Amino acid sequence: MTRVDFYLLTRPGPASKESFACKLTNKAFRLGHQIYVLTASAEQSRELDRFLWTFDAGSFIPHDVYSNKMDTTLPVIIGHGEPPDTCHDILISLVTDVPQFFSRFDRVIDVVDSTEDGRTQARERYRFYRERGYELETHEL
Repeated sequence: MTRVDFYLLTRPGPASKESFACKLTNKAFRLGHQIYVLTASAEQSRELDRFLWTFDAGSFIPHDVYSNKMDTTLPVIIGHGEPPDTCHDILISLVTDVPQFFSRFDRVIDVVDSTEDGRTQARERYRFYRERGYELETHEL
């Protein structure tokens, strides 16, 4: 059964979710996982793509923004829609709703920003998962 972790960010900022997602992605990549990072839009996908190239001068994370023509065996794929069929290890979610395809992943990492709206939406997602019996963890940062 899918494990769901909520990471609650305490520092406000326009790029704090993306910055933290880069750090999580780097850690999961270094541990040998395949990661699909779900964004809210094509623009956020492109922004995260840029962040992954620049957030840490010493790191290299092979990744790309999802398209039908790409190599879906890359360790990190960024997208704003349903992932390719090859993705089932870790889902890092930056969206406000529960992704319809979350249960095909071994682990879901739900990144929650510090705004009141972000926290309210996260509570709804948490309740959704809890009512269905998923294993939940919360990490306040």
